[in-house]
Order: sequence, then structure tokens, then C-alpha cells
Amino acid sequence: MLIVEDSPDAAQTLQELLQSIGYEVAVASTGLEGLQAALQSRPDVVLCDIGVPELDGYQIAIRLKQQPSSSSTRLIAVTGYGGAEDRRRAQEAGFDHHLTKPVDLDELETLLAAEAALLRGDALGDDPAA
Repeated sequence: MLIVEDSPDAAQTLQELLQSIGYEVAVASTGLEGLQAALQSRPDVVLCDIGVPELDGYQIAIRLKQQPSSSSTRLIAVTGYGGAEDRRRAQEAGFDHHLTKPVDLDELETLLAAEAALLRGDALGDDPAA
């Protein structure tokens, strides 16, 4: 998993919380660093702030979705931008989910568990016994 967040405190807190529940987590503090890290390490999930320097989160999402190697990466906006227009723009850019800061950690954990199930292919409907 990759966190793209320019606030060192927010990035560290989120990283530590996610690591404590078993995720491997890398952090990038700018949009360019985040894009490069995502293209190189190809994480399953990117948690991305929208308002990061150099490239904003929208630009990161667009570029990741355009690349064959990262087009299936699950993108979650984690941002202070929570209005309807912000959500629409995030969806159009390629984000799969949009969470507004401060993030409800139970909601994030539930969302990540659902994403992990999708990645494993055991989402509802994929099980012939279901």
C-alpha cells in the first residue's frame, strides 16, 4: 500500500495505524514522488491526498489509470476536499473511493478489507457456492 500525503504527521499516523493491522505501507510526500513510487512498486492500493504539491491527487489518479501497469491499482482519495464537486472530480479522475478527513478509521479498515477481498477474487458473486 502507498500513502501519498504531504503532512508528515498525518502520513506517519496513518502509516503506523495501517502497519499495526498488518499492511505493508510506503509513504510519499509529493505528487511526483507518489506517482513514481506507485509506478515502480505497483501497490495494490494507493491512499492519496488531493492537495499534495507538484502533482495533485487528481493528476496522480489520471496518470496511474492511463498506465497498463497501474490501471488496476485501487485508488482511495483521503482528503479534506469533501464537497459534491470534489467527489465528482475524484471519480472522474479514476478514484475508486473518496474519504474525507478526518478519516473514520473503522470505515477505512472496512473499505480496505473489501478491497483486499476484491484483489483475492472472493468478493460476492465470485464464489460459485454463493
